[in-house]
Amino acid sequence: MDSVIDRAQEWVSPPEIASLQASDIAARFPAEIAAIGARHRPSRMPFFARLAALPRTTARNPALLGEIHLVYQAAMHATRAAVYYLPHLDSPALRKRKLQIFVDDDGLPGGDTHHYQLTRAFRGIGAALILADEEFGDPESLCRHLDPQTASFVRLAQKLYARSLGAWCVVEGMSDDWMRALAESLAVHFPQIVAEPYFHECFEQGIEERHAEEAMAVTQMILRARPELVPETVRDARLMAQALDGVWERLDNIVAAAA
Repeated sequence: MDSVIDRAQEWVSPPEIASLQASDIAARFPAEIAAIGARHRPSRMPFFARLAALPRTTARNPALLGEIHLVYQAAMHATRAAVYYLPHLDSPALRKRKLQIFVDDDGLPGGDTHHYQLTRAFRGIGAALILADEEFGDPESLCRHLDPQTASFVRLAQKLYARSLGAWCVVEGMSDDWMRALAESLAVHFPQIVAEPYFHECFEQGIEERHAEEAMAVTQMILRARPELVPETVRDARLMAQALDGVWERLDNIVAAAA
């Protein structure tokens, strides 16, 4: 089997490898995730500016809003469902920490969830919803209702989340950025959207930022104990970031066609 140092060559430049130990590589993980996040920052993607710039009548088209909801909700559903299959977090203490992530998404007061909150937000601005909430279930069943690009993301999220902690880290690290960008873009046409619980509660309570910090802290704990996991964890973070770009590209195509 290749050593950790050998397999690190894909993300550590060759001149540095000779002086690095496995523990040193694990310590560099947060900086690598931050660099991936900077390169793939969602708010840089054209979709958000194009949505904000739409004529008011176009932006308020129920069919357009329904298409946006379908793609975005499918991508979010894929990551929320995949979190339940995260590897390596098996000790009682780590299961307890993972449970809090589940609760923040799927255990809100009164039986609410982020999924339901998002649907209510889009229904409230007049979206003609394409799928009912409970149709966002098994990935393969869901993919039958999706375009190939979004379906590819849904399938990849399922695969990567179960394989390493890299995809989880990068998604949690970027989610606050894309939620703020989406809220700001929609608010141009629907000022009330920022008061919807899906956005307001996350921003007010810093939920996504807290998740990003927790994902990084837990993953670092695992990587310190098992530094041989670092290269595959970084690889999967990169794959997930690239796939997320595809989601924003698909949404941009939808908006561009409507414009």
